[in-house]
Amino acid sequence: MQVKKILFGLSVIVMMVVACDNSYLDQTVITDLDENVIFSDSAYAAGFLSQIYAEVGYESELNRFGNGGLQVACDEAEFKQSSDISTGMAFATGTVNPVIVTSDAWQKCYSNIRRCNKFLGNIDRAPMVTSAKECYKAEARFLRAWYYASLLRHYGGVPIIGDTCYNLSDELKTTRDTYADCVDYIVGECRDIIKTNLLRPRNTGRNNGRASEAACRGLIARVLLTAASPLHNGSGFGTPETQLLLGYPTYDKERWRDAYQASKDVMTMSGDYRLYSVHKTEGTGDDEPGWGYYAMTFPADFVSTTAWTDSLGVTHELPYGPYHEVIFEKKGAAGVGVFQMLDATSCGGNGNGGYIYLDLADSYPMADGKPIGQGKYTYDPVHPQLNRDPRYRINVIYDGCVKRSGTTENYTVRTCTGDVVTQDEVHNGTPTGLFIRKHINRNCAANYFVGSPECRNIISFAEILLNYAEAANEYYGPDFVETIGGQQMGPLEALKLIRERAGIESGDDGMYGLPAGMTQDEMREAIRLERRIELAFEGYRFFDVRRWMIAEQTENRPMHGSEITITGSNATFREFVVRTHVFRKGMYFFPIPYNETVKSPELIQNPYYD
Repeated sequence: MQVKKILFGLSVIVMMVVACDNSYLDQTVITDLDENVIFSDSAYAAGFLSQIYAEVGYESELNRFGNGGLQVACDEAEFKQSSDISTGMAFATGTVNPVIVTSDAWQKCYSNIRRCNKFLGNIDRAPMVTSAKECYKAEARFLRAWYYASLLRHYGGVPIIGDTCYNLSDELKTTRDTYADCVDYIVGECRDIIKTNLLRPRNTGRNNGRASEAACRGLIARVLLTAASPLHNGSGFGTPETQLLLGYPTYDKERWRDAYQASKDVMTMSGDYRLYSVHKTEGTGDDEPGWGYYAMTFPADFVSTTAWTDSLGVTHELPYGPYHEVIFEKKGAAGVGVFQMLDATSCGGNGNGGYIYLDLADSYPMADGKPIGQGKYTYDPVHPQLNRDPRYRINVIYDGCVKRSGTTENYTVRTCTGDVVTQDEVHNGTPTGLFIRKHINRNCAANYFVGSPECRNIISFAEILLNYAEAANEYYGPDFVETIGGQQMGPLEALKLIRERAGIESGDDGMYGLPAGMTQDEMREAIRLERRIELAFEGYRFFDVRRWMIAEQTENRPMHGSEITITGSNATFREFVVRTHVFRKGMYFFPIPYNETVKSPELIQNPYYD
């Protein structure tokens, strides 16, 4: 049985062992190593731990489902057409079920949880200094908590197996623990790790990507924010049999305070975490509002940009470069695989990461921070990049976008139809008239020989600020203000920091386009919009609309594209329906794969998947 292979493991371990410590991304294939061999050698033992890091970012992989990731399973992007039924396609069309759903979350998480338990049970006999062993144990415990948090995010409460490594003759635990027990386990593990003082507040250099105190605190903040959210905090979602597996039976406002405090703990810890707010293009010195937002996607490429001087002559020191903002990172070797998933067809893209919807693209405000049609700038749908929030140009490939293609540095992508037709044409090269640009390095392209480290932030300081703003608004209200590190902070101030880093104009009132005197409901919507824009294509939106219990609105409606037609000197715009998404009540959670529940009748399936 597959589930037993995951939880029991095999007597012969066939794996990729990765060199330890500073070289843990340098891989050496080692097969047929049993436990005695691995844990009698310090390098093999450290490599065993390093391999557990390999899948920490699996859930937000851009081609997780083969023709897109979580971005195509929600209202961010259209999936690439395929003859195969994928999980992303099934979520978009409302047809997901236990038989066709991907089993990767269940399998990868429990496989890695078992690896953590195997490591913790054997590392003491490895020939290495005690301090290294203790540090590695703390990392393994964090990774185990990380994978449980991913299971909780997908399914709600799951079986917690503790430190157990089952043998084939053992009776397997398959009963699900409650949502509350899973939250307590994950948070408790992370807090215990923090108390040991074994992990650095911040990693640097080639240790970036490993567990740290900040990663522990960041995971606590994420889990507690989710636990406080409407879906889990007393909503009563589910059947009587499943309600305790999916949340708390009654609402408790104090859960929002716990989430607020957890985010504040990250913001006040040592390590100098803050937004990478830089407004000059690296290497040229040219003014570019919001350049730091772009650089954050490629921190290893811009790690040497540790200071910048603004237009007033003030020098801002950022000694860690973009890593000032990185709390936990999925490491990756240099390549062009991500660019191939996203880039325009004429630049070598294959569409396997999906195509951005106009609905998301239109949610980006204008350069003054005001929504389209409400500020001082006039919106032109034929030239949508003009006078826009700088994050628009960083995240979207639109008609007329200038970028690299092959050896051509300033190549113009044309998605229009009419007199000007290229392989990027709307309805042909892209079903939405747009491509996803986020995660594409400006110096690279899918059809170029130069690659970039394919690393991704999986906890960033921007997320923490937005978590803080949301929890503070829900518990204290929109006008809450306090002082943190000598800086005024609250829900509004957090949003202003995010928008300042994005390069939005501050305005005469210093509000960055945000309205003054917002009610709690208005602030809630402002925070949700900022999360949608700031964290686009990073795996957040799919889970956000569920924990907020708004997926029945955001996922039950038409998704749109942009059609620009150029005829002679005339250019016209038409919005069209790409696809109408369908959302069923059960889709607030992933179904547990059928292969797991059929083998273990006591493993309760999530509701509304019968």
